[in-house]
Amino acid sequence: MFAFIVSRLFQALPVMFTVSLISFAMFAYVGDPVAIMLGQDYTEAQRQALIRDLGLDQPFFVQFFEYLKNAVQGEFGLSYRLARPVSDLILERAPATLELSFTAAFLALAIGVPMGVYTGLYRESWLSRFFLTISLIGVSLPTFLIGILLILVFAVMLGVLPSFGRGDTVAIGWWTTGFLTASGLKALILPSITLGLFQMTLIMRLVRAEMLEVLRTDYIKFARARGLSNRAVHFGHALKNTLVPVITITGLQLGAIIAFAIVTETVFQWPGMGLLFIQAVSNADIPIMAAYLMMIALLFVIINLVVDLLYYLVDPRLRGSLAGSAR
Repeated sequence: MFAFIVSRLFQALPVMFTVSLISFAMFAYVGDPVAIMLGQDYTEAQRQALIRDLGLDQPFFVQFFEYLKNAVQGEFGLSYRLARPVSDLILERAPATLELSFTAAFLALAIGVPMGVYTGLYRESWLSRFFLTISLIGVSLPTFLIGILLILVFAVMLGVLPSFGRGDTVAIGWWTTGFLTASGLKALILPSITLGLFQMTLIMRLVRAEMLEVLRTDYIKFARARGLSNRAVHFGHALKNTLVPVITITGLQLGAIIAFAIVTETVFQWPGMGLLFIQAVSNADIPIMAAYLMMIALLFVIINLVVDLLYYLVDPRLRGSLAGSAR
């Protein structure tokens, strides 16, 4: 097990190195950080002094390895626009994005899996057809349009939910949460539904397809021949064997939810990392853009490792193969 984790970590090193090289190249080839930081009125002496202070007079790979050393320590320099450490800005915005993303992922799983099981077991019922219609709408409509429609109905017409912002939050150390306030919970409803709807429909259709496939296999027929109840067959045998592809999709989609919460955060003006990234793009704030890219790459590496470990726990065949290779 330990060797398995170590091997996965070593496989992740080239990925992180490549992403760090790409993110650093943004400094060299996107925009002019000196002009952005100095503004319009500056002398050539001021420009040359700032170039020396930033280390921009050094060769490319010298600058890159200095950047890599700082990135390992969680330091990404100063924001050009806000003149604050990028790591501080990320830490301030991370709770909002993670809270929104995990809520959306929880809703997608809690609703998508039961809907997928039901539509797989009762294919001809009117409720299954209704669920499939809803899933088709969820897959077809773009995220920003779903958010706008929800705002129109629940914020403008009915006036029961807020249309922007995070509501009141409570600080627990450096972490801030809206789960402990009524306005924070209300503010979370519309953006979490918007962000999780596509993932919910994707999970529902995946579970349905896997259930239909598994229910046609020989071991399910054998389980029925043994006289097992429908509940035991459906949930003890069929559903269990659909978990591996569901884990794969869920893991990747969780990373996608966090990485691409940009649209939802922009529509609802949610004060998370996605909105910070959009503001950085509009102002050519390269340190924030590079830090966001590095953070998302690290996040996907961690999620892939967790997914591999879940495979190990769910699939006994994988445990057997790993034990055999260890011997």
